[in-house]
Amino acid sequence: MKIGVSNLAFYPQSFNEILEYLEAQDVDFCEIINEYPYNEIDEDLLESYKVKLTVHAPLSDINLASHNQSIRTSSIKEVKKSMDRAVKWDSDLVVVHPGSMPVLGKKIREKIFQHNLESLQELASYAEDCGVYMCVENMPVIESLLFQDLKELHSLLEKINAYMTLDVGHAHNSGFSPEEMVQYPLIRHIHLSDNDGAWDHHNALGTGNIDFSSLFKGLNNVKYDGVLVVEVKNPQDVVKSLNYLEKMV
Repeated sequence: MKIGVSNLAFYPQSFNEILEYLEAQDVDFCEIINEYPYNEIDEDLLESYKVKLTVHAPLSDINLASHNQSIRTSSIKEVKKSMDRAVKWDSDLVVVHPGSMPVLGKKIREKIFQHNLESLQELASYAEDCGVYMCVENMPVIESLLFQDLKELHSLLEKINAYMTLDVGHAHNSGFSPEEMVQYPLIRHIHLSDNDGAWDHHNALGTGNIDFSSLFKGLNNVKYDGVLVVEVKNPQDVVKSLNYLEKMV
C-alpha cells in the first residue's frame, strides 16, 4: 500500500525540511494542511523531491455550515483555493472537513444541515471541474462537529457525488469496529492514528486499542488502493507509526 504522512506532526517546520525528512524515511506521500505557513509553496521545491502530495483543505476558522453567509462564502472560497493548488501541485485529491454546528445553530438545525449540504454540493461540482477527488472526512466525537457517523456521511456523499476520507481514529472514537469502517465503497483516502476509544488522541499506531490487524485485513479484502496517511501529533509518533506499518502492511 502507498504510505503518506501528514505535515501535522511537524507544524510549523519549513516544508522543505519536512519533505527532506519524509524522503529519507522512504515515504511516498506528504499530506499538506493547506494553511499558514503552507498556504503557498514554491513549485520548484516540489520538483526537487520524489515525495508526492495529497492536500488537506484548511482546518482553522472554516465552517461550511455557518448561518453567517459571509463566513460560509469565505469558507467555500478557501476550500476552492486548495483545489486549485492541488491541480498546480500535481495532486488529484483534496481532503475536506464537513461543517460544524454554530453556537446558536441548534435552534435551526435543519437550516444548518441545508447550508452544509449546499456548500459541499458546490465544492463537489468545483472539484469535478478541477479534475480532483473531494474526499470528505468523518469527524470525531466533539459536540459541534457534523458527520461523526460513517453511515450518515456515506449517504451525504452519494447525494453530492463525492468521496470519503476514512479517519480511522475518528471512527474508533465514534464506536465503529474495523469491519464496519471498511464497508463503504466511496472510501478513497485514509487517515491513521491510534487512541483508546474515549478521545481522538492522534497517537502513534500500536499505542492505543484500535485493531489494525483486522483493519488491514478488511482493506485487503475490499482491494483498497489509496494512500494510508499517518496523521499523528509529533515526529516521534511518526517514526513509531512507520515502524509499526512496516510490520503490519
